[in-house]
Amino acid sequence: MQILVINSGSSSIKFQVIRMPSEVVLCKGLVERIGLENSEIHYKTPTLSKSETRSLSDHRQGLQAITDMLMHPEIGVLEHPDAIAVVGHRVVHGGSRFDRPTRIDAEVLGEIERLSSLAPLHNPANAKGVRVASAVFKKAVQVAVFDTAFHRTIPEMAYRYAVPKALADEHQIRLYGFHGTSHKYVSERAMEHLKMPKAKMITVHLGNGCSMTAIKGGKSMDHSLGFGPSNGLIMGTRSGDIDQSVIFYLIDALGLSSQEVNQMLQKQSGLLGLTGYSDLRDIQREAGKGNQDCRLALAMTAYRIKKYIGSYIAALNGLDALIFTAGIGENSSMLRSMVCADMEALGIEIAEKKNDQRAQTLLEIQKAGSRVKILVIPTNEELEIAKQSYQIIDH
Repeated sequence: MQILVINSGSSSIKFQVIRMPSEVVLCKGLVERIGLENSEIHYKTPTLSKSETRSLSDHRQGLQAITDMLMHPEIGVLEHPDAIAVVGHRVVHGGSRFDRPTRIDAEVLGEIERLSSLAPLHNPANAKGVRVASAVFKKAVQVAVFDTAFHRTIPEMAYRYAVPKALADEHQIRLYGFHGTSHKYVSERAMEHLKMPKAKMITVHLGNGCSMTAIKGGKSMDHSLGFGPSNGLIMGTRSGDIDQSVIFYLIDALGLSSQEVNQMLQKQSGLLGLTGYSDLRDIQREAGKGNQDCRLALAMTAYRIKKYIGSYIAALNGLDALIFTAGIGENSSMLRSMVCADMEALGIEIAEKKNDQRAQTLLEIQKAGSRVKILVIPTNEELEIAKQSYQIIDH
């Protein structure tokens, strides 16, 4: 069975064609910097690698570029769309209804779109992915794998907000958590590597969207994102944690509408608001040239991550492993170094020479005497989505 996995992020689309149950990857790729003039398309099979730059204004154009490559007469791996039996979609917000992989029909797609108000950067892109894939791969079963599902083990004392109980219960206002597919995958890889099924871990997913999870024995115990994927860490365009008084001030004193404030905090803040750049690679480059705004943004980002590490160590009553993953977590040795600096009191000591290496599968970057293992594990949300999609089709 060949499964196409589509992982639509806020500014990127990752994809893989995987033969299941053998888990053989026939091709994979990435479309990134969507919405910018210099969007990049990367496509790789076991025998070739191709990259190109073009202007892709939205996710629909990105998805069309992917399907064109998959069925290209020279470099494609599909002779016909019907070769795909299942399309597995990453969907960010499943609300309180979806706690497991789900076949997508019109009702489910409508619910995914209805939840867009809670994940405005993601669920609309996820829904577009479903619609485009349904039109191209007409005979394939469409399956949604929800980011929120992994976090359903978070205890009530951690997921409940201190707002009127009746209101929260009626409207299902609570911490849902996100990036669950990634946190699940890397935590399982870490437990397997450490041979510690009851390990206490903190997983740090750093991309255009960022989140952290406290994990004990493979179960999510707390998470930095909440009701929607906008609080917690500083992100590409999202502010992360902010005093709610600022929101009321923007509305009441400055006269902005709630929609304008939401747009500001979701799409105009974070690294973009601090520096004018939303991509950390650009920020690191400019910081190296002496740009003080970029240097401050890097320091703020690392400091916010440090605070969550400290709080999660307290919540877990210890720590066995700190895990970095996703585009920034896997590739920015600078940010990893800044996060782990001056953390000896918590048992975290990074080895800079090891940190400068690139993780192909899994890399340990702690000093020999560090009490806490520091791991860089490339995430593979696509494989995890394929496995979960195959399970519900096969049973």
